[in-house]
Order: sequence, then structure tokens, then C-alpha cells
Amino acid sequence: MRKLHSGMDAWRYIVQSDHRNRRSIESYLPLILSAAGALGVLPFAIKRFMQQEWTSAIIDTVIVTGFVALGTYVYRTRRVRAASLAIAFLCMVGVITTVYANGPVQVYWVFPALMAMFYLIQPREAVLGAVITIAALLPVVVPASDAHESGTIITTILVTSAFAFAFSLITSRQREQLLVLATKDPLTGAGNRRGLDAKLTDVVNAFHRLGTCASLVMIDLDHFKKVNDIHGHAVGDQILKRVTKIINLRIRVTDSLYRIGGEEFVVVLEGADLDRAVHLAEQLRTLVDANELVPDHAVTISLGVAELKDGENSNDWLHRADEALYGAKHAGRNSTSVSD
Repeated sequence: MRKLHSGMDAWRYIVQSDHRNRRSIESYLPLILSAAGALGVLPFAIKRFMQQEWTSAIIDTVIVTGFVALGTYVYRTRRVRAASLAIAFLCMVGVITTVYANGPVQVYWVFPALMAMFYLIQPREAVLGAVITIAALLPVVVPASDAHESGTIITTILVTSAFAFAFSLITSRQREQLLVLATKDPLTGAGNRRGLDAKLTDVVNAFHRLGTCASLVMIDLDHFKKVNDIHGHAVGDQILKRVTKIINLRIRVTDSLYRIGGEEFVVVLEGADLDRAVHLAEQLRTLVDANELVPDHAVTISLGVAELKDGENSNDWLHRADEALYGAKHAGRNSTSVSD
């Protein structure tokens, strides 16, 4: 079953894949949402402090503080998943606690809480949160209202949840399709340059944070223009697909393949040092050379290998791999060159 992402997951990808969005209003979305939630609850917290309703005032204060802290955390770190779960949990617990502390009149807070949950977390998780919330509210809402009023409240909550779930499900699948179109090369199915940039950012951050080693293998098909000129672009496209298949069959599940040019590919090897990356590069070179991709015409590849170093950013790392690839080309092609 495909994993459906939340709206906040999509926000994280959009902002990280285009640094210009840091200056746009969309980049401030977590802060805007957290501010809206905090400002919505803050007046009630102040009022309850003034009326010396200490339990309710403390609950409201915790909710306000949680919104501000978690929204700021997401904006600064781009670590969406844990914070989104925490905010959704805060919404659910806040509504339930407020209704039990202040009576059924507070039940109307369930509607913005439900909408927030269906935006912040995955659809099925939000459904579970909605079911828990409704089940927890029933013992308070039903006895305190007549049958018509309690039925109306429960029905409107269920209808709101149903529409929120349907909207979340549809938009999640649409986002998934759009992300595939935005990050995948349509010919080979490998990742594209946008996907590579996002991956390199994640890997470099993990290296600086945890010290996890990583390496790049940059690959270029030798004399590919001549192949296209002799056999045509249709044959050239088939060669690119077959080379992609050869690489995918050899690399690990944790490795990632990207096509960044006409005949140029990059493999990102997480948790692999330089020796392992060079070993893989030589295996790929041998496999491509051994396969008869075009009758009566040898198809070979040149490769450049670079391990991520301290103090490097993704551009520096990629540039060293590209220089190593140039060295392999200069050495006569069908070879592997290593960046020290």
C-alpha cells in the first residue's frame, strides 16, 4: 500500500527543494498556522486567568505555548513528522480536556482541531485521532444536551471529519503524483536534478549532524552522441533505460540513482566510504562493458567517485565528483577516477 503524505510533508519538500521559497509567504506556513492557533486560544487563557479559573487557564496556556514552540521548531528545522504528530496530539488532547473542564459549550473547538489534524498528519492517522476525539466527547456531550442537540453536534462532527478525510485523501494522492513528476526522470524512472538536490541536502545534513559517511559515483556514457548519430535517438533512449536497469539491479536499496543530464547519472551512496564506492563503480563499469547494449558497437561508461568531507556542502561534493569524472574521461574513458 502506498504511503500517503500529509500537507505538512508536502510543505517540507517544496520549501527544501527551492531555497527561494524561504522568502515567500509559503515558507512561513508553520509559523502562520501556529500563530493562528495560539492567538485563537490566547484570549480565553487571559480571560480565565482573570476569572481565576486556574485549571482551564493552565490548559489554555499549555496549548498556546505548544502551538508556538512546535510551529517555530518546524520552521527552523524542517523536521516535520514528529512535530506534526505532536501538534495533532495537542489539538486532540486540548479539545477533550477543555470540554471536560469547561463543559459541552467548548465542543465547537473540535472543528478547527479536526481540520488541523487532517492537514498535519496522514489521512488514516487523522481518522484514528478523530474517532478517539469523538468517542471521548460522547460521555460529556450526550448527557448534557437533548437528543436533537446532541445528535446535531455528533452529526456535524462526523460530516466534517468525512469531508476532511476525503479532501485529505484526494490531495495526498495528487501531491504524490506531482512529487513523482517533479522528482523523476520520465524516460528512465531515475531521480532528476531536483530530486538529487533534495537528497544531497539531506545526506550532507546527516553527515554534519551524525557523522554518517557518504559517497557519490558520477557516471557518464562514453561517446554517447556518436551512438545517437549512428543508431538514432530511439536506440539511444533504450540504452539509457538499460543502463539505468543495470545500475538499479546492482546498487543497494539505500542507494539512490539520479539522471542529471542527457547521458549523465549520479549514484548517492549513504553509509558508504570511498573504498566501497570505488568497488561499486568498478562493478558497474564492468557490467555495462560486458552487456551488449548495441549490436556491433561497444557501450562503456566513465565514472568519478568522491566521498563527502568535513566542511563540504552539496555543491562542493558534487563538483569534486564531476572533476573525478573528467579525470576518467581524460584518462581514456571506460575507467574510474577517484577524488582525494
